[in-house]
Amino acid sequence: MPIDPAHLQALRDRGERAAYADRDVMLYALAIGMARDPLDQTELRYVTERAGLRVLPTFATILPTLGFLEDCGWDFAHVVHGAERLTLHRPPGPSGELLLDSRVTRVADKGEGHGAAVEVEIRATRSGDGEPVFTIQRTLIARRDGGFGGPRLPLPPPHPLPSRKPDLDCRTGTRPDQALLYRLCGDRNPLHADPAAAEQAGFGRPILHGLATLGIACHAVLRTICEYDPTLITAFDGRFTAPVVPGDTLVTEMWQDADIVSFRVRAEERGVLVLNHGRCQLA
Repeated sequence: MPIDPAHLQALRDRGERAAYADRDVMLYALAIGMARDPLDQTELRYVTERAGLRVLPTFATILPTLGFLEDCGWDFAHVVHGAERLTLHRPPGPSGELLLDSRVTRVADKGEGHGAAVEVEIRATRSGDGEPVFTIQRTLIARRDGGFGGPRLPLPPPHPLPSRKPDLDCRTGTRPDQALLYRLCGDRNPLHADPAAAEQAGFGRPILHGLATLGIACHAVLRTICEYDPTLITAFDGRFTAPVVPGDTLVTEMWQDADIVSFRVRAEERGVLVLNHGRCQLA
């Protein structure tokens, strides 16, 4: 069944409950590579509750399930993440219950053989008092579903990176089994675990989740610029440009201009840019 853009843009999910505990916060931090050195007291604050558990800003990205998109006409086996824009209205607590309102905001037909872009907006509020917590604009690319006759709308212009050499960089090794660990945070897409499913989707082996790459970049900015203070990050976004193979060494290159950190991420051994046009807003 081809994508029906009118049907897609009419989809809504209001009041989805997203409850999480400190275990979810700690698992996420471990899954994006924190506390590889179990004696690092700074990173232990993100994976243990003893000194007051801290929450990575990008933890918010794993809370939406987007279950309302499961039967929307696309070939889910070939859907990948295109971009993510996270705005934090207040830091997420170490546990809590949120209400999520999600809707499709745009559907763009990139043409036969080029796929379709589906943009979704998610707004999260605290269930107790309705106070806003975060907003996400997420772009999903349905790689096999272009040419359905929908509008060929251009994507919003990307954040421009400075033309000078990066001011700072941070290297982070990924584990060969990192996608298997990260999927326990909620994204069970077989593309990241099943070699046969990855092969069918056009990849040589299972790939790392795009949101895991975003979390690794956030970790790099926290460590290199923010001295591990998560409250300094109020927005974080980027575009995914190539898959990460678990085991890659990721180099996050950063430019700081006042309260804006621009960044990109490349897989060092393969010389591939995997995340580009990154933008971090500092408080």
